[in-house]
Amino acid sequence: MRSDTRIALLSASVAGWVLISLAGCPTRPQGPEPSAKVGVVAPPAGSPQAQRHEGRPFDVASRESLLTILAFRGGTLAKVGHNHVIASHDVSGTFYVPDDVSHSTFELHIPVAQLVIDEPDLRAKEGPDFPTDVPDSAKESTRRNMLSEALLNGTQYPDITLVSQHIDAAAPGSQIRADVQVSVRGQTHTVSVPVVYSLVNGELTASGDLPLKQSDLGLTPFSALLGALAVQDEMRVRFRFVAHESQTKGTAGS
Repeated sequence: MRSDTRIALLSASVAGWVLISLAGCPTRPQGPEPSAKVGVVAPPAGSPQAQRHEGRPFDVASRESLLTILAFRGGTLAKVGHNHVIASHDVSGTFYVPDDVSHSTFELHIPVAQLVIDEPDLRAKEGPDFPTDVPDSAKESTRRNMLSEALLNGTQYPDITLVSQHIDAAAPGSQIRADVQVSVRGQTHTVSVPVVYSLVNGELTASGDLPLKQSDLGLTPFSALLGALAVQDEMRVRFRFVAHESQTKGTAGS
C-alpha cells in the first residue's frame, strides 16, 4: 500500500473516532480555547423520568437548522491528518415554551446516519485550517468508521438525543443556560449549555457556540502510533435551531 494512501486512511479513521464524542464546533488553528466556562453537571440519580411539557409547542424546522462539530487533529504527526467539520441538517424535535421561559423544555433527535462530513461550503467558512480539498475516499472511509459498531454503532443507536433538564433564565436579555442531557451510543451525560434565543411571530430560534470535551461525555479521544497521531479531547459545537409554532394550539402535557 502506498504511503500517501495509508496516511489518507489513517486520517479518515481519526475523524471517525471523533464522532463518538459528540454532541457536537469553530476555532483557531491550535484548537478551541479552554472550556472553563462550560460546566458538566452530574446526571440525575436513577433512571431519568419522562418530562412534563408545558406551554406552546414549537416544532423544529430541520432544513432551517444546523448543528456543526469541529474536530481538531493532534499529536506530533498532526500535519498528516485533517481537521474536520461534521454537520447535521436533520435535527428534529419540539420545544415547549410557557409564559415563564425557565419552565421551557425540549427533546431533540439527531440521526447519526444522516451526519455529513466535510461539506466544502462549511469547511470554507472555517478558514485556512479547513481546506476544501479533502478527498472523497477519505470522507467515505470516515463515514464507514463513524457508523461502525466500534464507533457510533448507528444500527443499535440510530439517534443522538438532547433533552432539557433545567433552564436558568437568570441571565440578562435573551440569554439562558440550559442543562442538557446528551445521550450518544448508549451513554448519557448532562452538559450546561449557554443559549441565545428569540421568539418572534411564531418562530423560535435557539443558538449557541461552546467547547465540549470527549472526556466530558465519558469517552476517550482516539490516538494511534503511541499518541503521535491523535484527536484533541476538546472539540467545538455550534448550533442554530429554528422552530415554528405547532398548528396544534394549547398547553402540552406528557
